[in-house]
Amino acid sequence: MKRYAAIVWLALAVLAPWAQADTVNVDGGMAFFHGDWEVACDNTRTCRIAGYQQDGDEHAISVLLTRKAGPAQPVTGELMVGAYDEEDFDLLQRLGDPLRLSMTIDGVSVGAVSVSQESLAAKLSQAQVAALLAALPGHSTIEFSTGDVSWHLSDDGAAAVLLKVDDYQRRVGTRGALARKGTRDEADVAPALPVPAVHQASVVDRTMSADALPAAVDLPALRKAIAAATSIDDCDLSPAEEGGPVPFRAARLDAHHLLVSAGCWLAAYNSGSGFWVINDSAPYQPVLVTTIGSDYGDGRISSSMKGRGLGDCWSTEEWAWDGRQFVHTASSTSGMCKLLAPGGAWSLPTIVTKVR
Repeated sequence: MKRYAAIVWLALAVLAPWAQADTVNVDGGMAFFHGDWEVACDNTRTCRIAGYQQDGDEHAISVLLTRKAGPAQPVTGELMVGAYDEEDFDLLQRLGDPLRLSMTIDGVSVGAVSVSQESLAAKLSQAQVAALLAALPGHSTIEFSTGDVSWHLSDDGAAAVLLKVDDYQRRVGTRGALARKGTRDEADVAPALPVPAVHQASVVDRTMSADALPAAVDLPALRKAIAAATSIDDCDLSPAEEGGPVPFRAARLDAHHLLVSAGCWLAAYNSGSGFWVINDSAPYQPVLVTTIGSDYGDGRISSSMKGRGLGDCWSTEEWAWDGRQFVHTASSTSGMCKLLAPGGAWSLPTIVTKVR
């Protein structure tokens, strides 16, 4: 079990910006965090910056700032009030709908925010976003309050995260930079990239089953080929202490290729399956798609992993069959584990595509 726990931690370290590292996605995105702030930039170079309350604060809150790449792009802002458990919901109901919050920075009012009880989120005005961006690189007290209830937005880590965005979008030293402004105009900043289009091919089998492998498939030879193509640290297909080898499920993709799957690892609150594309007759030549898969349906493999057992932070992935291979079409997290909401607060993608 200890080895399986290590596997799932490694998987989440690759996927999640809260995992104590700065990671650059092979498909062009980037994720980084510091203190109570994080950023995820996707493969179009749009960056989403999220900040939260400090750990230990009584009430959870988050701000999401979004900026597209390219010259003269504005920063938009959203606010989310935490409602993870019954106590949170009871408090919010008592405060009324909509929830009217006064926003102050270092005791100075920067206007009000009206938060719907249905969404628990609201847009920030451009003036409020500008005030936030001016305050965050320093040390400020950022508060949202109504009556005797207050939510405090931490600024710990914001300066480093904003600088990371400037660097990624090549704005450092320009007048439009968030953290390190200069005198240059933005003529040479990184341009926005188009959303890649992935043309999904039709498949023969829309679902996987235990009896979809052709009778002629030599299972020992297939198992040996898959083991040779896969690190045992990512997927252990050796026989269990009780029972036989890990069973395969399969789905036919086309006239000559199958998708096969087997359970790879099991941890406290996550599990991962391996998915391989193989020839339907020897030599099988397996090509590994992922060892953190959760499900397959109609030509798409998906992965959904909790960041922790409380279920307040998740990472998700998706791959689509284009007729030759499975293309990595989506990668996202819901943000830090901060008890904002069951399922997490935001969608912070590093890979976005249009699947057609």
